[in-house]
Amino acid sequence: MKQAERYTPKNKVRIVTAASLFDGHDAAINIMRRIIQATGCEVIHLGHDRSVKEVVNCAIEEDANAIAMTSYQGGHNEYLKYMYDLLQEKKASHIKVFAGGGGTILPEEIKELEAYGITKIYHPDDGREMGLQGMINDLIKRSDFFVGEKLEGGIAEIQNKNVNAIARMISAAENCPEKHSDILKEVKEVASKSETPVLGITGTGGAGKSSLVDELVRRFIADFPKKNIAIVSVDPSKRKTGGALLGDRIRMNAIKSDQVYMRSLATRQANLALSAHVNDALDILKVANYDLIILETSGIGQSDTEILEHSDLSLYVMTPEYGAATQLEKIDMLDFADLISINKFDKKGGLDAIRDVKKQYQRNNTLFDKDVNSMPVYGTIASQFNDPGVNSLYKAIMDKFSEKGLGNFKSSFEITDEMSEKIYIIPPKRVRYLSEISENNRAYDKWVNDQKEIAQKLYALQISLDILSDASDKVLSQIKKEYESLLLELDPKNKILIDNWEDVQKKYKEKIFKYKVRGKELSIETHSKSLSNSDIPKISLPKYEAWGDLLKWQLQENVPGEFPYTAGLFPFKREGEDPTRMFAGEGGPERTNKRFHLVSLGMPAKRLSTAFDSVTLYGNNPGERPDIYGKIGNAGVSICCLDDLKKLYSGFELANPMTSVSMTINGPAPMLLAYFMNVAIDQECEKYIHENKLEKEVEKKIVSIYKTKGVNRPKYQGKLPEGNNGLGLFLLGVTGDEVLENNIYQKIKTETLTKVRGTVQADILKEDQAQNTCIFSTEFALRMMGDVQEYFINNGVRNFYSVSISGYHIAEAGANPISQLAFTLSNGFTYVEYYLSRGMDINEFGPNLSFFFSNGVDPEYAVIGRVARRIWAKAMKNKYGANKRAQMLKYHIQTSGRSLHAQEIDFNDIRTTLQALYAIYDNCNSLHTNAYDEAITTPTEESVRRAMAIQLIINKELGLARNENPIQGAFIIEELTDLVEEAVLTEFDNITERGGVLGAMETMYQRSKIQEESLYYETLKHTGEYPIIGVNTFLNKKGSPTIIPEEVIRATEKEKKYQISMLAQLHKGSKDKSVKLLSNLQEAAIQNQNIFELLIEAAKVCSLGEITKALFEVGGQYRRNM
Repeated sequence: MKQAERYTPKNKVRIVTAASLFDGHDAAINIMRRIIQATGCEVIHLGHDRSVKEVVNCAIEEDANAIAMTSYQGGHNEYLKYMYDLLQEKKASHIKVFAGGGGTILPEEIKELEAYGITKIYHPDDGREMGLQGMINDLIKRSDFFVGEKLEGGIAEIQNKNVNAIARMISAAENCPEKHSDILKEVKEVASKSETPVLGITGTGGAGKSSLVDELVRRFIADFPKKNIAIVSVDPSKRKTGGALLGDRIRMNAIKSDQVYMRSLATRQANLALSAHVNDALDILKVANYDLIILETSGIGQSDTEILEHSDLSLYVMTPEYGAATQLEKIDMLDFADLISINKFDKKGGLDAIRDVKKQYQRNNTLFDKDVNSMPVYGTIASQFNDPGVNSLYKAIMDKFSEKGLGNFKSSFEITDEMSEKIYIIPPKRVRYLSEISENNRAYDKWVNDQKEIAQKLYALQISLDILSDASDKVLSQIKKEYESLLLELDPKNKILIDNWEDVQKKYKEKIFKYKVRGKELSIETHSKSLSNSDIPKISLPKYEAWGDLLKWQLQENVPGEFPYTAGLFPFKREGEDPTRMFAGEGGPERTNKRFHLVSLGMPAKRLSTAFDSVTLYGNNPGERPDIYGKIGNAGVSICCLDDLKKLYSGFELANPMTSVSMTINGPAPMLLAYFMNVAIDQECEKYIHENKLEKEVEKKIVSIYKTKGVNRPKYQGKLPEGNNGLGLFLLGVTGDEVLENNIYQKIKTETLTKVRGTVQADILKEDQAQNTCIFSTEFALRMMGDVQEYFINNGVRNFYSVSISGYHIAEAGANPISQLAFTLSNGFTYVEYYLSRGMDINEFGPNLSFFFSNGVDPEYAVIGRVARRIWAKAMKNKYGANKRAQMLKYHIQTSGRSLHAQEIDFNDIRTTLQALYAIYDNCNSLHTNAYDEAITTPTEESVRRAMAIQLIINKELGLARNENPIQGAFIIEELTDLVEEAVLTEFDNITERGGVLGAMETMYQRSKIQEESLYYETLKHTGEYPIIGVNTFLNKKGSPTIIPEEVIRATEKEKKYQISMLAQLHKGSKDKSVKLLSNLQEAAIQNQNIFELLIEAAKVCSLGEITKALFEVGGQYRRNM
């Protein structure tokens, strides 16, 4: 299909773009904002997870023509209606609202929302009909109206800080100054009498000005809770299109405060750092009596002194990467700036830079009588929470204002003398870790090939001896001599492998194969009988005879359960435990508990995979506010406290070795994990109470506890489903330590921690690699994960994975299989390096790491598991010296969400079946098959059963699956394995060049690569070059439109209201206790103690939202990227 021509807007159109609250799917809005910008609009991009209030306030402050939203997490009806209502209430009804959300916003909902007042909601069928550019043209045409002709108020309103009046007056000055010349003249006169100081901030592009401004504003509003601050931020317009990316707001977390007004301006003329209308904007804000105005210019090079004409105090922001010291002589701003920040001070050469810049400042200002160290140059790391350098800079700015007699800033902000110092996650000397791994693995491969050649020659000589047994002694002794000398070059261990091969073959021919796992001997039958009475071997061995081929096979492939584990981790699959996972997550905890019991009924092993709603994923509490309310229990289960989790897993014995629980949670992983551990401990306490007939005594204690609290005790809503024996509900509303003797409770706790099985998917490093569900700053989030691992080691938690390192989201955002595997493994090795730097032993934490991949229908997905196992084992054994258990990479696979299409959804089951076959043949440790209707709705009971049936049929009925290494020995599999392995190692080298995983995240290397790969796939899908049956080819007679679900699963009003009321009771009943526990938690974070230890205590009475808020204050909030 041909793309539409770009529409050229007649007016200056400003559009705010964002993804809705608790929604990390920002790939689509990123693509949209790029096209909107390229079509000539000024785009104020806010990124993901934005509340209605934030978006509306931004649109009014920026005087935008329109808001464009994506919403993929459900709750769109409440969200968009609330947005419309808030715009009406704030007298901004002229601002148009556009939205899209793939197939999640249903056609009847689109009709309802458009009738309510939303301008237009785009559906996938619109996209197919109009194309991307066509949709954007439509959006811009509808938003192309003139702003600034009609004022929203005069000087009196501006003086009262009426935001609508301020914003419109700035637009009037920008768009039609002639029409409003009288009032603008009056504004100038009033402003000339103002004493509001202006802090001008300028510097090179990419120096981190926005992050630094955010940090300064955060400190200002904490320091002066009664003062107001305004920010004017200027970004360049594109000469070619007239569009502009006003990208500073996305980096700011502090501007949410009511004390802050922010306005982004485009230069609207090329080659200048400031807009012609900056003065007007500053005058208007002076009239509004803000206590301080910050003016931030667009980042340019060396000639940005223009800012001095507009500011009373100037700050120049640079980085250590300016080249040679002579370059400093060319920077004009070093002559004029009052203060200089060398930001990103952790970069190479930071200390040299601060020395050179101080000397240059001293020379420029002829301050030779003063100590060079007293020059106002500060090393800062704005990206680091509570950075001492930024603290010193903030204090210096406030002192400078006082010194110049500007404003009234008597700062009570206290600083220390420490210098800005990066808290390294990976120590700088270890930054080459990924390339060291690829060098290590390539060296192993070369050694294998060399040894293979030697073994092959030895075999040839041995055969020659057999054939020439009648030859002369001279010939025979020469052959023997050559054999002896070659034998010296063969590694003795390799000779043992060759010599023992016959014994290995015998072991697999015998009826029973015995082996040990964790000290326990298992006996497994080596063959199974088919209906035709054939003996089908569970493991088939190669028929090689030549020693070289045999040796290479053993060193690179080997049987399952032997290094390098290419074919699998254990000699045989466990009997009675298929890799099938039971997946659920919807509504309140009771509804999901019912679904879990339904899908696991009669299954010997309970392997529960839990999806949480987006309110929980973002560490928030359910609430009445419409943009939160709409998301409670949608697209996942609502969990906000310990009692919710008790109900969710009630009737499943969590300490039983046949139960394992997987929680996909990301940001708030440590909190959910703390809830989970408490649930398991309290279940064991309940068993103790029943075994010792203490029910009546305990019941009495609980009644008296609730009498004192004066609130209702939580209850399981509705009757228990079949299979739920009520375990976990007896102590609902209390914890074991409140009703049992302390020594008994501690004994139960200690034992339970060693028994629980499961994993928490908390891969913090996938931030800026794909989807964004991180809520804390990266450093703090990783520190908490390290604390969890340390706690696990100290308390003998061996069977629970402290982190499941995820590639699923990387694939979902559009990465190809090689990028998914490379980024995920590199994240895994980053955890290894970080935990090692904290002094943990690799053999103690190695077995607690697990992985989570997506698969798909690409050829590389046939080998994703075997390549991962092989790379991990070689690195862990040869580079890190880890033991056997830590060399084993355990991974869970989920079939691709990206290959679930909203058209011809029945065909999705065919794709899922093929992917399940890939995963089972490749010996995955556990598998989750997606339901065919997940492309359009939360899966129904019927579709989940079908999804589980897919893998059950493969495992139980498909004859070839009785063999446990069916893909070994296939030429294509071997070739693909080598090809993908080398591609991953090459990607490791690419990441190393960018400073390892964390360095690459800063330059957004992973994210850009994922987006490019995503667009490549979407383009081929759109043009039809990549055929997808029922989507772009083999369409049915109706044209295969997007399917509308027959049953839409959403949380009910009753469930949402109960969650809110139950939470209110919890807060009321444990107010005093939770205040103390939260303060202990914060203290532990500040004093660098183990946070998880205190989280386990706090989780007993505090709600999720309370814990998140308390940790934000000590660990910093995540800062979004463009």
